[in-house]
Amino acid sequence: MKDQDPVVYVVDDDQSVLKSLERMLRATGYHVKTFTSAIQFLDFQYPDAPGCLILDIKMPELSGLELQERLADREIKFPVIFITGHGTIPMSVRAMKAGAVDFLQKPFLDGDLLDVISRAIAMDRQIKREERELRKLHGHLKTLTPREHEVFELVVTGMLNKQIAFDLGTSEKTIKVHRARVMEKLGAKSLADLVRFAGKLGTRSPEA
Repeated sequence: MKDQDPVVYVVDDDQSVLKSLERMLRATGYHVKTFTSAIQFLDFQYPDAPGCLILDIKMPELSGLELQERLADREIKFPVIFITGHGTIPMSVRAMKAGAVDFLQKPFLDGDLLDVISRAIAMDRQIKREERELRKLHGHLKTLTPREHEVFELVVTGMLNKQIAFDLGTSEKTIKVHRARVMEKLGAKSLADLVRFAGKLGTRSPEA
């Protein structure tokens, strides 16, 4: 299996439901991994691939809602799709407030589930892209010298080179050199790129 092939995880204590969903999803072209309990899923080592989690609400030991909460506590970000034959409005509200992509009542149409899965995987791909970019940016940020870091923080506030030079007690020419190095190290092509990177990194100027 390629690293970027999406994986659909299904957790349901009903073996007939698991087998039915697995057949349908595999026939659609998805890689599928099934689990008969929430505990079993928590013990699984997940590959770094886009995917989503289909969860039954009511299961012994640990319910689908409780598993959703456990994953959030561990900062494991799986788009969750709930399926249930015994759902209530409070359950669906709780699930959606906790970030579930959708809440489907059994029996549901295969097409409806496939539409939600497609949307969930697209969301997860985007999340993983952003996480990779953020890790890359943090790596680049560590290559900045302390003075370059100061210049970066001031540049993204919109200050001019001469203003930064005055604040840092140096020459405008020196600031231009630092600014160019910051752009190069962070892979920025413009001030707009630097501002966007600063937003992702949570960089704030001393004044802010």
